[in-house]
Amino acid sequence: MITVLLLLLMMKSGTVSAVSSVTFENQDLCALKGSSVTLRCLYNYTVGKTVRKTAWFKGHLEKGLWKRVELSGLPSYRNRTEYLGDRQHNCSLAIHDLREDDTGHYYFRFDTDTLGIRSRGSVFLTVSEVRARVHPATARAGKKVTLECVTSCTPASTLWFKDGHPITKSLLQAQAEDAGKYSCTVKGHESVQSHPVDLNVLYSPVNVSVKVSHAGLLAVGRSVNLTCSSAANPKADSYTWYSSRSLLQVASGRVLSLNSLEVSHSGLYLCQVRNRLGENNSTAVLLTVGETKITRFILLLGIGIKVVMVLFLTLIITWAWRDWFNSAEDNEMDSHDYENCRM
Repeated sequence: MITVLLLLLMMKSGTVSAVSSVTFENQDLCALKGSSVTLRCLYNYTVGKTVRKTAWFKGHLEKGLWKRVELSGLPSYRNRTEYLGDRQHNCSLAIHDLREDDTGHYYFRFDTDTLGIRSRGSVFLTVSEVRARVHPATARAGKKVTLECVTSCTPASTLWFKDGHPITKSLLQAQAEDAGKYSCTVKGHESVQSHPVDLNVLYSPVNVSVKVSHAGLLAVGRSVNLTCSSAANPKADSYTWYSSRSLLQVASGRVLSLNSLEVSHSGLYLCQVRNRLGENNSTAVLLTVGETKITRFILLLGIGIKVVMVLFLTLIITWAWRDWFNSAEDNEMDSHDYENCRM
């Protein structure tokens, strides 16, 4: 009975013989796709022997037979494995940039100068991809949204990112600013994140504002544009303008253009924006239309120039008329003198 118990204990620890053994620290590992994992391993052998070779193998089924294939002979592991052990007692192996098809059983073997010893047990490695889920993917503002990070490895603390920046909560009461791309990872593996998933938040128009093309006192006869803007999802489909002059709708469209301004255009103007979820109004803006000092100066200057031009033209015409009249009289007198000399 004691012999049987000893054999069972030796098999459980991966022991091949009383003096030669391979022991794995953890025979069941789970790691994330894209990360690195270390298969920690120790081996012992008869004192006085010399280790000539060490190698790791992966088990696979071929034509119904279980075989062990050396990792160095598998192209998919090239430049991704790193032997961390030695030819003494450490046989640990690191595998980098893990892939889902790296899942499987791994074995170790070492050869001394007289015989080869291979592990009877193995390390079973599970490679899992971390996936982010958003429920629901499209939500109306104010509704609850749950973020779920899924992996087949033993549940661990998860970390969430929005548009690449870490966030601290996985349950949201959706608001407009929550829309974006979400990804997650397992704590301790921050460099390996899930593929991002989108959260689409629907909301009625917000941040409605009006921009005036010209600020301050507006001159009579000038033009001005009022432009309405807002944030909305879905996109706003209606813009309506109201004025305090009539308390009724005065125009529609994102831009209100007022041409040839008059004093009567003075007053408050506001914009109402609407989509299928609701509507919102801007703050009213004040337009003041009147004759500015510059306008009056230009008007008076224009009138003065016109008066001067009229007077100048009058003088020119008068001078030209007098010159013509004097020339005509001189010609007539010269004609009479000529006749007298002839007599």
